[in-house]
Amino acid sequence: MKKALITGITGQDGSFLAEFLLARGYEVFGLVRRESWYRANNASHLAGRVHVLFGDMAEGIDISAALQDAMPDEIYSLASQSRPGESWARAPETLLINGMGAIRLFEAVRHVCPRARVYHAASSEMFGPAQGLAQNEDTPFKPANPYAAAKVYAHHMVRIYRESYGLFLASGILFNHESERRPLHFLTQKVAHGAACAALGIDDSPDLNEMGRPVVRQGRLALGNLEIARDWGYAGDFVRAMWMMLQHDVPDDFVIGTGRLHTLRELCETAYRCVDRDWRRHVVSDPELMRPLESGQTLADPAKARRLLGWEPTVGFEEMVKRMVDAQVARLRNLSPGSP
Repeated sequence: MKKALITGITGQDGSFLAEFLLARGYEVFGLVRRESWYRANNASHLAGRVHVLFGDMAEGIDISAALQDAMPDEIYSLASQSRPGESWARAPETLLINGMGAIRLFEAVRHVCPRARVYHAASSEMFGPAQGLAQNEDTPFKPANPYAAAKVYAHHMVRIYRESYGLFLASGILFNHESERRPLHFLTQKVAHGAACAALGIDDSPDLNEMGRPVVRQGRLALGNLEIARDWGYAGDFVRAMWMMLQHDVPDDFVIGTGRLHTLRELCETAYRCVDRDWRRHVVSDPELMRPLESGQTLADPAKARRLLGWEPTVGFEEMVKRMVDAQVARLRNLSPGSP
């Protein structure tokens, strides 16, 4: 039986990945902060099926102890400060977790279990305002926020450790991937939440945005730049790509995305259409919610992953959005049992 260690198991990707690996007969370990595990999280339903190891990615000794306890065949490094917008206010912390946390892991692997195969979570945010139509593994990086800059640093260190020490380090340059398990502070989940509120006639959401205001206020969902465009895919498909990278003969870097571009305007239209509402009556653009420097058009060219891994997405954009909206409708109904 193979053993896998997942950092960030309580997050969207970590929980999907744990389910994926358990279904394939893996013994799964999760490295998580104690306070994160003992509150409701995406992996709560896996209690008793995974081995929980408590620790912090900011502490090298915690990482080494986890590796010694698990002695995994595969390691999936997913823990991070995962909010690009928030990284402006938390730049030092973002570098500590997303940059130095990765280095601490690589060092621990080098000394404790150098034969383990390691997946590192990079990000399409590294491309920034990219110059080409689609981004692949050879597209230059031009990070536009502290989150992306920290990810660029860690991504280059993957290559350095791979070439210097012969470690099996694979880096997945993942484009935006969403699901019904996304926290509400993510843009796509806000849109799904807004559509659900419109469907249920909720004028003032019980949940707050980053400005401390209801996500939906007086029947309106406030968003930033409606013209941004992203390559949005489904998280369940993307964790399968992570696993496929570690089954490949050699460690490498792979761009993972759908190769299809959608604007925020289109996302809103699709979400509100799921509940038979006109998004234009419910969504407003708020300049206060725009980033100081916005990433450009981010569109994946996943040709390498298709060619070498045989990876293809299976859940389309509209189906992904529908799952998210349906989940938010169910959640809000549970909070307010009297809702229609």
